[in-house]
Amino acid sequence: MPAEGVDLTPNERLLTTPEIIRLARIFVSQGVDKIRLTGGEPTVRKDIVELISGLNELRPLGLKKIAITTNGIALRRKLPLLRKAGLDGLNISIDTRDPRKFELFTRRKGADHINVVVMRNMNEDEVPAFVEMTHDDDIDVRFIEYMPFDGNQWGKQKLVPYRELLDNLVRLYGDRIERLPLEDNHTAKGYRIKGYRGQFGFITSMTKSFCSDCNRVRVLADGNLKVCLFGNTEVGLRDMLRDGSSDAEVIETIGKAVKRKKRAHAGIDILSQLPNRPMIKIGG
Repeated sequence: MPAEGVDLTPNERLLTTPEIIRLARIFVSQGVDKIRLTGGEPTVRKDIVELISGLNELRPLGLKKIAITTNGIALRRKLPLLRKAGLDGLNISIDTRDPRKFELFTRRKGADHINVVVMRNMNEDEVPAFVEMTHDDDIDVRFIEYMPFDGNQWGKQKLVPYRELLDNLVRLYGDRIERLPLEDNHTAKGYRIKGYRGQFGFITSMTKSFCSDCNRVRVLADGNLKVCLFGNTEVGLRDMLRDGSSDAEVIETIGKAVKRKKRAHAGIDILSQLPNRPMIKIGG
């Protein structure tokens, strides 16, 4: 989150729960089989359990997985209810195991794990410790290259290329590191330490893009559609829902946006200069 915080979007400009469910039903009708709720922080939503339950009703239409990405702060209280409602996928974001650094990164106290944005001279020294978390637990730790978004003070000098991280791990673990098969439309390059229960991987958006294999789109809290995380072009869906557009008209608009998706995003130097929302307003 930017140090100065972000301006909150007025409630009337946010998608309502019925609007989210309708859009989800439209996407599932067109072949989408996985929906992930992100943030901000999705668990602070008062009706998050009801929302998960509503999405769960789409499984007969083809929905296979419902997941959330969370900072974990409310999971102890809400996770049992979320699982009962239909949640079957969970990503927990933490960029450091050091309490001092954690407060610096997140502007709050308290910590839990699994997605790690790596920044030079900040937390790259903790990568081996995160890998060691996969020794006894069947978890997937993902190291994410630091990406430029409004307000995050990105600089090329802060970027740690995944190849550098992997080379460091190879020096530490040698031939005990094994590459995992690349899954279709998967964003992470996966690895495992032989004999360890879990696995780890790298999301290499900055140094080795996977755009041509990416089949993901994002619907933001205000109803705008982003077909690329780095794209600053958005297509408004909220007003179409409120103006009485039919499902067929919404599908046509989504289809046109997806067809305009570029084969690859711009290079590092260009990306860092392009305007984009803060990540907290996009969701990831």
